[in-house]
Amino acid sequence: MNSIQLLIVVLWGMYACIAFIRGLRQVKSKNNPYGLCVEFNLLGAFVWADAVIFGAFFIGVSTAIFIIQDFILFLLTISLFWTIRSIGEQMYWFMEQFAVNHRNPEHTLWFSKYFKRNSSWIAMQIYWQCISVIFIISTVYFFYIWLK
Repeated sequence: MNSIQLLIVVLWGMYACIAFIRGLRQVKSKNNPYGLCVEFNLLGAFVWADAVIFGAFFIGVSTAIFIIQDFILFLLTISLFWTIRSIGEQMYWFMEQFAVNHRNPEHTLWFSKYFKRNSSWIAMQIYWQCISVIFIISTVYFFYIWLK
């Protein structure tokens, strides 16, 4: 990676770290998981609960890319993240529109000790979106290496 690309990755990681810390404070100390956080929309975080999980996810992504030194993989990760995030948001809002009963009671979710007031369902949804991104990218990357 050249110095500009490296700077972009480092700044993205710092931005994610700030989102994570501020999000954690809003969720834990202020009990505000649903408060809007427009300053972190570039990370896909629309509310503070999003900022915690996406902040942690992009800290990991930035760290891995810094170690691997592959800017194309960074761009591919961001692109795939937004593909999955947008699909997830579409499904969430569609289902929310019609939800009466919740299939998984909040108290049964492992995120419920961190996210209160019905935010566990959102946390679980975005957690699995992050997992999908990691494994789709890994599959594409390992397939590329395998073909070499």
